[in-house]
Amino acid sequence: MSEQKVKVNEQETKTYRVQGFTCTDCAKKFETNVKHLDGILDAKVNFGASKITVTGKTTIESLESAGAFENLKVRDDKEQRVERVAFWRQKENFKVYIATFLLISSFFLRLQLGEEHIIPIIGYAASIVIGGYSLFIKGLKNLVRLNFDMATLMTVAILGAAAIGEWGEGAVVVILFAISEALERYSMDKARQSIESLMDIAPKEALIRRGNKEMMVHVDDIQVGDVMIVKPGQKLAMDGVVIKGTSTLNQAAITGESVPVTKTIDDEVFAGTLNEEGLLEVKVTKRVEDSTLSKIIHLVEEAQAERAPSQQFVDRFAKYYTPGIIVFALLLVIVPPLFMGADWSEWIYRGLAVLVVGCPCALVISTPVSIVTAIGNAAKNGVLIKGGIHLEETGGLKVIAFDKTGTLTKGVPAVTDIVTFNNNEEELLTITAAIENGSQHPLASAIMRKAEEHGLNFNEVLIEEFQSITGKGVKAIVNNQMYYVGSPNLFEEVLPKGVKAEIKESILNLQTQGKTVMVLGTDKEVLSLIAVADEIRESSKEVIRKLHQAGIEKTVMLTGDNKRTAEAIGKQVGVSDIEADLLPEDKLNFIKELKSKHYKVAMVGDGVNDAPALAASTVGVAMGGAGTDTALETADIALMSDDLSKLPYTIKLSRRALTIIKQNITFSLAIKAIALLLVIPGWLTLWLAIFADMGATLLVTLNSLRLLRIKE
Repeated sequence: MSEQKVKVNEQETKTYRVQGFTCTDCAKKFETNVKHLDGILDAKVNFGASKITVTGKTTIESLESAGAFENLKVRDDKEQRVERVAFWRQKENFKVYIATFLLISSFFLRLQLGEEHIIPIIGYAASIVIGGYSLFIKGLKNLVRLNFDMATLMTVAILGAAAIGEWGEGAVVVILFAISEALERYSMDKARQSIESLMDIAPKEALIRRGNKEMMVHVDDIQVGDVMIVKPGQKLAMDGVVIKGTSTLNQAAITGESVPVTKTIDDEVFAGTLNEEGLLEVKVTKRVEDSTLSKIIHLVEEAQAERAPSQQFVDRFAKYYTPGIIVFALLLVIVPPLFMGADWSEWIYRGLAVLVVGCPCALVISTPVSIVTAIGNAAKNGVLIKGGIHLEETGGLKVIAFDKTGTLTKGVPAVTDIVTFNNNEEELLTITAAIENGSQHPLASAIMRKAEEHGLNFNEVLIEEFQSITGKGVKAIVNNQMYYVGSPNLFEEVLPKGVKAEIKESILNLQTQGKTVMVLGTDKEVLSLIAVADEIRESSKEVIRKLHQAGIEKTVMLTGDNKRTAEAIGKQVGVSDIEADLLPEDKLNFIKELKSKHYKVAMVGDGVNDAPALAASTVGVAMGGAGTDTALETADIALMSDDLSKLPYTIKLSRRALTIIKQNITFSLAIKAIALLLVIPGWLTLWLAIFADMGATLLVTLNSLRLLRIKE
């Protein structure tokens, strides 16, 4: 994502990348620290995307000082991406290796020299200091401010263990906590890689022709109108329109389509797609920050920052849970020795164990890591989910409504039948095409295409007094004769005795086959019938079948077509319900009605004509998001390719994400409850407490990373 700069009240807004976030608490704390820096008006951290947007004047050094508690590294967005170091070789992990070595050495020394010997104690103390010095600094600072987060609880527990002579246990707690943090860091980096892989899709330079010169130009310096030369085997660096050449492009990175698409002059192409065959010259139509790929990355990052309903619940719960644990631990330390004569040392130990096991880390991280992983995986597969809330809502869908034209069908009508009544077919088709030439109706273009196929010169026919009859058809004078072209209903009004029974039967037969019938005639008779049909997408039937298999209870087709045409198409694709003769406001009302009955309803459309229904639905799904700004902006989910086959995958991913989030929350709370119950008989040791906390965090994260494996 390129650097974003906007002047806000003469102050600069700028985005930086941050390395080292391990938990949402740390991200929140970093945001607060940055807000308190001199010259900063506002700051907003996006934990999922690992970035911070600041308004005001600052330096990278100042930002890093605000993140010193977590040793955060900040870099300018325009800088070359730092090469990723293997997890085992990361600098932060070396203290864990040294501390672990000291712990093991001290354990064997204690066996040889005895428990009270000073050398093992020094070894344990060194292990505690090396493995936990950054934790202590954080914890002590927080303790002074009475900010009881995870670092504070751990610091109190470890220092308490040392104070009552449990040096070995304190060292084990430090090591296990350090390992836990390292694994969290590794897991979150793994989840974020889905975004970073998107950022690396498009090249940073392109071969540009300006005048007679060809030169390599950085994408930030390429202007709209520049001509980009793309050789076979190269990726496109910018969005544009082909002005010379023909080739096949692999668009999988943007649309998720596995089959390469042929592109020729006037076709739109996207940054990040791979030119497989021919040499292309592309006129650049968007600056790098406005490209489809940049918009996808920006929207995905924003989506990952948005809090899902389950995350909001967890945050509210943790707000009261942590103070509750501290009060419980304090009572556990004080009440039994004071009122029951119990041993102080034993109950201080139990209280410390409660503090350790009470850390809400696994619970807090359970939702965001799932959301980040699922949204990143979806983006790589050509599906843009615009927030955790939409991911969760999609997982709970029961009903999906589809617009017919352009969604279940290709949206390009074609003439299938021409029926004439004792007249010349070509002459009547010429008159019909000449009249429809003045119409904006989609069916008119189908008739004109048919006339062109027959080589008819309908453009030369003189048309007089052309007039549109709203919702019914058109009329015009050709060769001093008034002709009407329109729906059968129009001729019921125009003809004195209505449409003849045998012609009605022909119309009915065509409509039963799912075709729309246009009628040409005068005010005395019907001259011909022209049947037009919109072809069904090859994938529609299979998609509907897979959705029913996935547990969608009802699929509904919504269309403005007549009932017979709608039923013919609906039966072919296999939808469970068909609603015909609908105006846009009828679709909107129908979605509202479905919501009142079934609660969670998705509407699938093209993002333009269906905007009201998309907005009213629980989840609005737009087709063909690539290159369509309206679809990207209006829908909750955008299928980047103009293909429905991504819908079952989206439902599957969302349902799995919802299941995993529920599993994570349940498991996090259950492990805490079991560990706390072990306090009663005195079975909860410090090392067991940290092991339970670390194990819960690790399992929650690994469980979430399973979402990366979900494919179509």
